[in-house]
Amino acid sequence: MEQAVTRKKSAGTPRLRFPIKSPIAFCRGCLHPLVGRIIAENIEELGIEGDTVLVGGVGCHAVIVGHLNLDVLLPGAAHGRAPDVATGIKRILGKRKTLITIQGDGDAMAIGTEPLIQAAARGERITVIMINNQVYGTTGGQLAPTTIIGHPTTTSIGGRKSEEGYPVRTAELLAKLNGVVYSARGALNNVRNLQRTKKYVKAAIAKQMDDLGFSFVEILGNCPVNWRMTPINSVKYIEEKLIPEFPLGEFKNLK
Repeated sequence: MEQAVTRKKSAGTPRLRFPIKSPIAFCRGCLHPLVGRIIAENIEELGIEGDTVLVGGVGCHAVIVGHLNLDVLLPGAAHGRAPDVATGIKRILGKRKTLITIQGDGDAMAIGTEPLIQAAARGERITVIMINNQVYGTTGGQLAPTTIIGHPTTTSIGGRKSEEGYPVRTAELLAKLNGVVYSARGALNNVRNLQRTKKYVKAAIAKQMDDLGFSFVEILGNCPVNWRMTPINSVKYIEEKLIPEFPLGEFKNLK
């Protein structure tokens, strides 16, 4: 397990650079790179650059892992299995390593529901960052577990209907589990929410560093291409449609 973690050597300061020697491999207007920036800044501020391991899932979000100058698991875990892989690494390396998974809503709450829920229920000392952008961005914009009612996707052309299910509020769901010590939801639609989200991610990582239990942060992002919107309109959509459905804030914060 330890041999699967590869180390990228930094060419100088700062030790974390985003991106690293490569263009950002995201669609125009995608907010995913901001998640990478938030994680990188928090890791630097906490002084754990050399003690952090990132595990990516399968999806657009996994590109973030490849752009951060940290110990990473590349390629990422099998689809949905990032919490399982992070659990294995954490149990082998122990408290001296901080394990962070970066996942999408489909990766974490569809095929990855069992690994996520069970890791949370066990109180594994890992931190899961889940980006909620309403769709399966990598595979064509299909209906996801978080898709809100009325939102059109390639598998719900006229908009999601109630008979196709309801969006899962993951942060609230996980907050109900005893093994979870921190659960929050942030957004990336404006500077104020970006700064709040950064604080949530730092708090989640700090809980792990204090060896208290499982920590989780859901982040509302966008997908302009699959939403069939301009980048600006996609950001407005987060404000007008997603935040009313997925309230922002901390849902659990145990000391």
